[in-house]
Amino acid sequence: MEQALARTERIETTLHPQHEAPREETPLESFASICSVLVIGIFIITFIFQNFEIPSSSMEKTILIGDHVLVDRISLSPRTRWAPFVHYSKVHRGDIIVFIKPQETNLILVKRVVGIPGDHIHLEHGIVYLNGVPQKEPYASMPTDNSAENDDPNQAYFPYRDDFPAIAPSMTGDVTATWAVDMPRYLQNGDLVVPAGHYFAMGDNRLVSLDSRYWGFVPRENILGRPLFIYWSFVTPADQVEKTGVGDRLAFMGHILIHFFGQTRWNRTFHRVQ
Repeated sequence: MEQALARTERIETTLHPQHEAPREETPLESFASICSVLVIGIFIITFIFQNFEIPSSSMEKTILIGDHVLVDRISLSPRTRWAPFVHYSKVHRGDIIVFIKPQETNLILVKRVVGIPGDHIHLEHGIVYLNGVPQKEPYASMPTDNSAENDDPNQAYFPYRDDFPAIAPSMTGDVTATWAVDMPRYLQNGDLVVPAGHYFAMGDNRLVSLDSRYWGFVPRENILGRPLFIYWSFVTPADQVEKTGVGDRLAFMGHILIHFFGQTRWNRTFHRVQ
């Protein structure tokens, strides 16, 4: 009996070892794990989501200077067969889009879609008329009749900007040369007609926004995605984007570290962009 019990104990010890030493990960396996994480991360930030910092006031009050937004790179992409499970959507009027500026492939902008293919557009004293109907846009800034009413000279009435496209583009220096030549081809009875495969986009801060009024339509293929929400917002000077020197950038990074808690706009964290 004792011998039988001893044999049983030896068998259980063999089947269920209690003190087996864990195997250490080799350097090659560690390197492969790190590479896997990097590949997945690069894929996500390249094809699915991407973060952008807002450097200008062209979308105020919807998006502020210093807002850091997460952009959806998937839903507005061209439909593909290899990802039938992804919900793709069309570009609609009122959508806020992130896109590559026409004729400037190194500049990425964020604006609101005002017109889609086939739409007839014109402005009267800052009010957008879409297919003959004036639009109610509570988010859009409007000019005043008298600049003396406030301290902002941008709020004074400006014919080309506020009665677009009634005034020839050659009358203002902000219009690109290409658009000055092309725009007359799209005029019809005082309206600008949006061509197929293109969109007319404007900033919500219409008084300072250099948008489709100044450089033309946004081609569909230039659209990168739509901003989802603000994940961080920090009070940033309007001229910070112009300070490109290494010293200026290091100085602002130090400023952020010192004033992170005091100048972070906490009420805008995870604020949905719409």
